[in-house]
Amino acid sequence: MANASEADEPGPPGPPPASTYAKLLLLGVIICVSLAGNLALALLVLKERGLHRAPYYFLLDLCLADAVRAAVCFPFVLVSIRQGSAWTHSPLGCKVLAFLAVLFCFHAAFLLFCISVTRYMAVAHHRFYAKRMTLWACVAVICMVWTLSVAMAFPPVFDVGTYKFIREEEQCIFEHRHLKANDTLGFMLMLAVLVGATHAVYGKLLCFEYRHRKMKPVQMVPAISQNWTFHGPGATGQAAANWIAGFGRGPMPPTLLGVRQNGHAANRRLLGMEEFKAEKRLGKMFYVITVLFLLLWSPYIGACYWRVFVKACSIPHRYLATAVWMSFAQAAVNPIVCFLLNKELKKGLAAHVPCRRTEPPLPREPYCVM
Repeated sequence: MANASEADEPGPPGPPPASTYAKLLLLGVIICVSLAGNLALALLVLKERGLHRAPYYFLLDLCLADAVRAAVCFPFVLVSIRQGSAWTHSPLGCKVLAFLAVLFCFHAAFLLFCISVTRYMAVAHHRFYAKRMTLWACVAVICMVWTLSVAMAFPPVFDVGTYKFIREEEQCIFEHRHLKANDTLGFMLMLAVLVGATHAVYGKLLCFEYRHRKMKPVQMVPAISQNWTFHGPGATGQAAANWIAGFGRGPMPPTLLGVRQNGHAANRRLLGMEEFKAEKRLGKMFYVITVLFLLLWSPYIGACYWRVFVKACSIPHRYLATAVWMSFAQAAVNPIVCFLLNKELKKGLAAHVPCRRTEPPLPREPYCVM
């Protein structure tokens, strides 16, 4: 009887399968790359005065949000994987964690849409952009983005919808059920509208650049005149260009009475060829970030839509796991893209990395020929 009872008792749990260790290793790499890359990029933007401009303020906010997501949300995923895809903490903690996960997703979507609008303004309406897009305007845009993100992520905290631990996804997230069971459809439609509107703005920007692909730079050539009397087409613009370039004589032309005397500030109001190319490069970098956001989140969004519109559906586990891990990887790709495509960030990083610093050449000793 003793031997029979001992045989019925369950034995000690075996070691975790190899897939568990692979998931832990992969998520650990994602956390390290996200924290190192995003924090390095944030410190670089804060330290370099040449990067204190509107696009880099938005990039700073995006990087800090990804770093917080990697530092706060992903460790709990590690614990759940280590515990065999189980949630061992309180239900309130699961709601808070799911709220943060949805918050960071909507924050990235709203911020990328605002960045696309500012990129279009920087190229198509540069004078208005240079005058209005100040530090405080960027702070106001960032605060608006966070407010809208909280408004989208907060209702399920009060059980308008459901935040719970999804065992198949190994994370606390919004439970996507059939559209007749909860109000998941509103969240998913808002995210789709944001992504579609962002790409529409970039499409409009590409059309504008294509129409102005033969744009010639403003020629700062001094013209001979007396008392600012110019004749022919473009006379007023030529007078303003001469005055800004330092070739003006006599009183200030009437067209520049409302412009400050500071030549540097006035030059920033004009979009030359070099500035136009720089704005295009920034637009390209942010568009690549937007495309990667779409590519890495679209499989998971597709799975959510499948759950919403198809009742009693079963999504293949391998597809769902791949989609979830692609959404995790999105937190680590932005700094890699920025350092690869942005020359200013690349130069700033090279200047602060000890092994990449180049010492100035030593002066040669003078010599004489005997």
